[in-house]
Amino acid sequence: MEGVMMRGSKSMAVAVRKPDGEILIHTEAVDPRIYTGPVSRWPFLRALPMLWDTLVLGMRTLMFSADVALTDEAEIEFKGPLAWGTMAVSLVIGVAIFFVTPLLLVGLVDRYIASDILSNLVEGIIRLLLIVAYIWVVGFMSDIRRVFAYHGAEHKTINAYEAGATLEPTVVKTFTTSHPRCGTGFLLVVAVISVLIFSLVGRPGMVWRILSRILLIPVVAGLGYEVIKFGAAHRNKRLVRWLLTPSLALQRLTTREPDLEMLEVAIAALKRVLVEEGLTSAAGKPTDAANGARSVEAVAS
Repeated sequence: MEGVMMRGSKSMAVAVRKPDGEILIHTEAVDPRIYTGPVSRWPFLRALPMLWDTLVLGMRTLMFSADVALTDEAEIEFKGPLAWGTMAVSLVIGVAIFFVTPLLLVGLVDRYIASDILSNLVEGIIRLLLIVAYIWVVGFMSDIRRVFAYHGAEHKTINAYEAGATLEPTVVKTFTTSHPRCGTGFLLVVAVISVLIFSLVGRPGMVWRILSRILLIPVVAGLGYEVIKFGAAHRNKRLVRWLLTPSLALQRLTTREPDLEMLEVAIAALKRVLVEEGLTSAAGKPTDAANGARSVEAVAS
């Protein structure tokens, strides 16, 4: 809400535009065990703590940004039971809509589908359609359109930083709103991988099928994370760019062209993280640790 969060391997920063026009920035350290510890080097296993931490940070910063518009900085609560409760309810609703509902809908016509693979494929298509329809519908809300514009500002800023460009709004504005390391793309990858994984289960009774979808979410998410990470690392290869095309196309639903003030917020968040990571000085000049480093990721996706 009127803000952007950026995360590095050591710290995160969220910058929010206050009603009076001032940019408020909050920073804090992230758990080093997740991003720099041994688990961060274990493929598949590293995905779960990273995705969970991203979910927690995303929910907390969303509530923080909403509070900024209503209270003074000293009164803002960045964590607590409300945050955890909201996140738990959101998770339950998300699993119910995007994992259980497609299965229930397939159950209405499943007796007419002879193949287990085809049954799971239909379920996957329904899941993907629900995701796209949900994003498309909420995109008509004025507040969400602004969130999507900040999402575009976030991508432009990261793209500019990774290209080594000057972090000024007029320069950053020239970059694309698409980025391979995006939560929207992750949703698409998860939808596709879920078809493959769930097909291995076959078609047991409905109760067991629902339980299998819930229990296999960590497996699907772990594989999805590795696919996104691989795609981002090899996006300069022609085949990878071709495979990333659907993901980048879907991002058009969750990004809008930002204005210069939105870009200022995204740049402020990124610059603060770069300072906290030791990649730039307070004056904005690169440090010795910045040589070849591009370790900051956008998390507001």
